[in-house]
Amino acid sequence: METDWPQIVREHGPLVWNTALRMLLNEADTADCFQETFLSAMEYSKSNPLRNIPGLLRRIAISRSLDHLRKRRKDRARQSTELFDVHPSPNSDPLDHAQTSELSERLRLALVDLPPTQSQAFCLRYLNGLEYEEIAAEMAITVDAAGALLHRARTRLGELLLGSATVELKRR
Repeated sequence: METDWPQIVREHGPLVWNTALRMLLNEADTADCFQETFLSAMEYSKSNPLRNIPGLLRRIAISRSLDHLRKRRKDRARQSTELFDVHPSPNSDPLDHAQTSELSERLRLALVDLPPTQSQAFCLRYLNGLEYEEIAAEMAITVDAAGALLHRARTRLGELLLGSATVELKRR
């Protein structure tokens, strides 16, 4: 049976787009990631059965988004440009906006320093809003393993963002 890719893109395109946009905050990079995600899924389907299409697409989109963030970090080392646009609310304090923008940038860059499974679990939880059970199902791991990955990711991100202090980020 041949896979109906136009239908899959129509049905799951918004999921892929939103996943990438949450991480990249840039429509041009999101569009590139969108295309790369579906191309990777098509390649994957040539040798593997497609059982959980939304889960596969979400995981590939996260991986491709992390690749784009790594490329940004390399590019940023070569040139000094603003990396992320964080739009302040009309009533926000300029200092709050600057701090939020800096933290947002540092978080995205720190995500690429985590082991891939930790980055993926963190993104599924905090960028996609999935529950532990859903993360476990998507990553084909136990709920306990998902919890352990998230704990390690939060701890490591705390270390990366706040220096050598072992600070666990606030749980949601």
